[in-house]
Amino acid sequence: MLTGKQKRYLRSLASTQAATFRVGKEGVSENMIIGVRQGLEANEIVKIKVLDNCTQELNAVALDLSAGTKSDIVQIIGHTIILYRPSAEPKIKLPK
Repeated sequence: MLTGKQKRYLRSLASTQAATFRVGKEGVSENMIIGVRQGLEANEIVKIKVLDNCTQELNAVALDLSAGTKSDIVQIIGHTIILYRPSAEPKIKLPK
């Protein structure tokens, strides 16, 4: 579980990133979860854009991706989801 201070720090890191993944009309698939899992292992933080034609609700998409990748939801704002999971060799040093 992330603290408020840690979430603020992660949001600041993600604000300069472009969305790495996009969820379209097919919603969350197994291939999407695998891709996000690989992105999390490489970068520890990913930004996901949910397109307007997605049939799933935004919160459902976030929960599905979080559960499938065993990651924490940092933020859901607009149509953007930010997920965080430390990798085997952590690159991001979180504040206490």
